[in-house]
Amino acid sequence: MLNRSLGTTGFQVSALGLGCMGMSGMYGPADRAESTATIHAALEAGITLLDTGDFYGMGHNEMLIGEALRGTAARDRAVVSVKFGAMRDPAGGWTGYDARPAAVKSFLAYTLQRLGLDHIDIYRPARLDTNVPIEDTIGAIADMVQAGYVRHIGLSEVGPETIRRAVAVHPICDLQIEYSLISRGIEDRILLVCRELGIGMTAYGVLSRGLISGHWRKDGAGSGDFRVHSPRFQGENVDANLALVEALRTIANIKGASVAQIAIAWVAAQGEDIVPLVGARRRLQLDEALGALDVTLTPADLAAIEEAVPKGAASGERYAAAQMAMLDSERGG
Repeated sequence: MLNRSLGTTGFQVSALGLGCMGMSGMYGPADRAESTATIHAALEAGITLLDTGDFYGMGHNEMLIGEALRGTAARDRAVVSVKFGAMRDPAGGWTGYDARPAAVKSFLAYTLQRLGLDHIDIYRPARLDTNVPIEDTIGAIADMVQAGYVRHIGLSEVGPETIRRAVAVHPICDLQIEYSLISRGIEDRILLVCRELGIGMTAYGVLSRGLISGHWRKDGAGSGDFRVHSPRFQGENVDANLALVEALRTIANIKGASVAQIAIAWVAAQGEDIVPLVGARRRLQLDEALGALDVTLTPADLAAIEEAVPKGAASGERYAAAQMAMLDSERGG
């Protein structure tokens, strides 16, 4: 497994990371034993970066990862990245964000307990809390760095102005944000600002939540799957997006790779400062994703992919309107 540096911090992680959200029900029911086996298989394959959020399954995901890491020789190699701040209610609903300094420290205390760790490798607010200056939030995490409870500070789904304000308070190792063949908005400004400031990127949604995996069926979202609310998975949008997948499949067949492997390899090919996160819930999905590391895309391949899935080709927004309105990253690019 090759490593990549997250920006200019010198902090290195595996060239592919494992996003663990789907192991806690966001895509419908998940098998706990298989989830644990997948985490173990990822660590054995050399993946070091495990990404989670304290609100995934309202603590379930952190407890799952903590259980998977407990007693394993790979614990010392594992890099745990945690997002915080999203508020939930007893019915599982979403009630906003809280990134006040006191809340930061409270969230972190519970996270350390659920994971069974004495520190978090990367800690980041999940979204910008518009009621709290980003300087206050980053300053609170910086206090936790000084105290030894956090190693590095990251950001998630924020725009250029917020990035600049954050890095003025404390070094930022990476920005976590959606980036895929059909979600390329960051190329306009955000990616350039990150590179200017020496900030790495961990890219989630590299398969657009399975839409461009090559395995998605039009009626694939079942009960408890949040994709039923996503514009890209609805009506005519999903038909148009699946047509893009078929165009990509032609290229994949020529390369002797799967559609998912081509999509992951494309993200990885956009820069050594980008680490794709794959949301594998099962070992078979993980095996396929790992195969992307063996795919080399030539300039001719990249040009063919661009022709098949040009920038802006996706039909529908990546989130529903209410969620899009909450994304600082969508305000001015």
